[in-house]
Amino acid sequence: MVIMPIIGAAPVLLTRTLLYTAMTRAKKMLIMIGNPNIIEFMVQNAESKKRNTGLEFKLKNIHYS
Repeated sequence: MVIMPIIGAAPVLLTRTLLYTAMTRAKKMLIMIGNPNIIEFMVQNAESKKRNTGLEFKLKNIHYS
């Protein structure tokens, strides 16, 4: 089950991709709580930006004990 609060945030964060991720992670149930206008904005916002998370660097520098 995924519970997704839909709140106002920077438009770069309110993307269709985020909705898709929530829907695909929810195996049995997805509950979205919030403003339907923001959900509609997310559906229409298909913009995709390159994310600089540093994940590749972090994965390459994992030290196991």
